[in-house]
Amino acid sequence: MGARVTALRTAAVKGTRLIETDQVVLDERGAAGDRRFFVVDERGRMRNGKQLGSLQSIVAHLQDDELTLSFPDGSTSSGQVVLGEPVTARFFSHELSGRLVLGPWSDALSEHCGQRLRLLAAGSAVDRGAKGPVSLISRGSLRRLAEVAGCDEVDPRRFRMLIEVDGVDPHAEDTWLGQELRVGDAVLRFDGHVGRCLITSRDPETGEVTLPTLELLRSYRSGLDSTEPLPFGIYGRVLRPGTVSVGDNVKPL
Repeated sequence: MGARVTALRTAAVKGTRLIETDQVVLDERGAAGDRRFFVVDERGRMRNGKQLGSLQSIVAHLQDDELTLSFPDGSTSSGQVVLGEPVTARFFSHELSGRLVLGPWSDALSEHCGQRLRLLAAGSAVDRGAKGPVSLISRGSLRRLAEVAGCDEVDPRRFRMLIEVDGVDPHAEDTWLGQELRVGDAVLRFDGHVGRCLITSRDPETGEVTLPTLELLRSYRSGLDSTEPLPFGIYGRVLRPGTVSVGDNVKPL
């Protein structure tokens, strides 16, 4: 049996807990609704789970332009999305234009995270922008990492990938770089490895540091010929928009 999609995970607000879905619609910006919003501090710098692990304890739902944030204490912040003034934010090493989201969410996020934050909306706030709006990891790679860690399994949500596949050997996805693949109705091209950072060490529900993922990856994935250091998974572009569902085949063209 060849590779097939086994999970799809998105987050309406960048840095919040990933939500599993049975289907996504892909275009050149990635999955519809994925990372539509992001958080900035009072200096206009994008903040994610690397700096604010507590974001991962928040569940963000977006349905028909109604955004609901659910917090671990059982409280919620909900309403229709209304956009305010344009804001230019520092997004990693470059700038990203967004719009201030009016409503209760900035105050709720600030209270939960213990610092002043603002919620912004963008067309897409995926890490690599147009050159990498989709990401993929295999269950084989996750099983290999669990072996290295000496545990039964490693939660795939640590790596915040859009597409999870099974039916291939560990790190077989590395061999897909430079290829075009049909995934469901979409055609994707994967151009680079996803280099890993501290966020992967955080528990995907609490945000607490619970697994030395960087040390584990360094023990067997350092020194590889990769586009980014400590590679684990791949990223790429959408060449032909389409729908991808759990159970779809992944076929090189």
